[in-house]
Amino acid sequence: MSMTPSMGRRRLLHVAAAVAVVVVSCAVLCAEASVHEYSGERFASVGNGFVLHGGSEGVYASPSAESFVRFEKVAFRRTPEAASVAEEDGNRTVTVTAVIFEAGDRDAVGGSDVGGERALCCTPAMARQGGCTEGAVVYRAASSSTSTAAPPAGSGWPKVLAASFPPGILTAAFPDETVAVTRTGMYSLHFVHCDPSLAAGQVAAEGKTIWKNSHGYLPGRMAPLKPFYGGMSLAFAALAASWFARYARFWREVSPLQNFATAAIALGMVEVTTWYFDLAEFDESGVRPAGTTFWAATSGAVRGAAGRVLVLLVAMGYGVTRPALGCTSARVAGLGAAYLAAAEVLEVGENVGIVSDHSPARRLFFILPVAVLNTVFIYWIFSSLSRTLTKLKARRMTAKLEMYRKFTNSLIITVALSLGWITFEVHFKSTDEHSERWRVAWVIPAVWQLISFALLCAICLLWAPSQNSMRFAYSGEESEEDADHHDDDDVEDTRPLIRPGPLSYVDNWACYVTQDAKIILRTDSGVYAKAGEELKRV
Repeated sequence: MSMTPSMGRRRLLHVAAAVAVVVVSCAVLCAEASVHEYSGERFASVGNGFVLHGGSEGVYASPSAESFVRFEKVAFRRTPEAASVAEEDGNRTVTVTAVIFEAGDRDAVGGSDVGGERALCCTPAMARQGGCTEGAVVYRAASSSTSTAAPPAGSGWPKVLAASFPPGILTAAFPDETVAVTRTGMYSLHFVHCDPSLAAGQVAAEGKTIWKNSHGYLPGRMAPLKPFYGGMSLAFAALAASWFARYARFWREVSPLQNFATAAIALGMVEVTTWYFDLAEFDESGVRPAGTTFWAATSGAVRGAAGRVLVLLVAMGYGVTRPALGCTSARVAGLGAAYLAAAEVLEVGENVGIVSDHSPARRLFFILPVAVLNTVFIYWIFSSLSRTLTKLKARRMTAKLEMYRKFTNSLIITVALSLGWITFEVHFKSTDEHSERWRVAWVIPAVWQLISFALLCAICLLWAPSQNSMRFAYSGEESEEDADHHDDDDVEDTRPLIRPGPLSYVDNWACYVTQDAKIILRTDSGVYAKAGEELKRV
């Protein structure tokens, strides 16, 4: 059975609604706060120990303001089976250790056993050498030579706290303690235990830790983005003021493409402003507003989809060489909807929920669909742009051709910058395994914002509303079918025409050219002469 267009649109709306429900549900379930919250996380086996990553953040320290990592109701709960195993093994106490260390001093946690292998927990051979206690976590005081950003030796780093399971007790709780950070650096928190009785998911974490910088609660990687989005809000406001002033002045001549550009400007302004207020509230309260973050991420996804569709419409010649897209509009809408869904999942998954300066590996799963759809957009944009340029050349539309050449140059520069920045981003992240360059990581999302803003400015400059917008947009246009059948005649001729006035179909007429290059038209109604560009009745 064939599917009608209305049925296809309804099915597309149903799919979009389903995606929206999933995304919103994910946001509600994942959005907790800016703190690192633990709710049933399990330890993973690392070497001869078991580790739970408690968070990593760049922390700015200042003598005039306090920076810290605060433990609030952090506890671990083991299963009765694990407690029984510990009792059978001598009714011993089991300890969970929390270690906070700076990235440059990561080698201060753990040691090397007799065989030269890395060990988190002290082995019998290491204990015999007197360097540690068997079954305990191995660590040593950080040396100032290990990292220039590390605290000096003797300052008590790495910081170590412990919580114990007494015999028969199922819960081990850490004290609600605040660990002051006096040196700027990338700090990590690891919970470690060395007891096999707690292996295989026999213990789970609960509670939270709060990380504060000297300037506020924003993670160090995100802190510079607050003034950046403030500046971008002002830039979009300036662009919007300039655009809307011309829009209001020439509103009778505005074309549909310019309406689409207006929507793109509005969406961009909403996005950057929402991000600014989201980061400002986050920085002030220490609790990330889940609703604001969700709408900021959603507006970013919508703006990204609308921007790509706008560039595609321009490349297709919509409103310049063709007044309507016809059947192509459904494919454009479908591609835009697919990108919106993929970008929404990526933005919400990356920004809504627990914040850490270490990006999870699963982020790659969300990036791949966006990357594939971006490739489809780029291919379609350039193939459409090539056809539009060819059509403009064939029709000798010199003014439009010049405009599209400028747009092509802008687009080529944008794509070149994007490819170069992607290469840099991949290199930056692949060579910074421990996020030691966290202080400049904010530049990566900032440059993407600047690239998209620059391309939007180029489009607004080339397609700004004017008193001739509609006449210029549709001058010399004809339908797709006419263009296919009359390629040879599809030429825009701007030369002035002889307008002899109202002629009767029954008038007798004659036309000839004189020796001095005058065109003479004789009719029953009168005689008309044209010399050069001047036409007059004789």
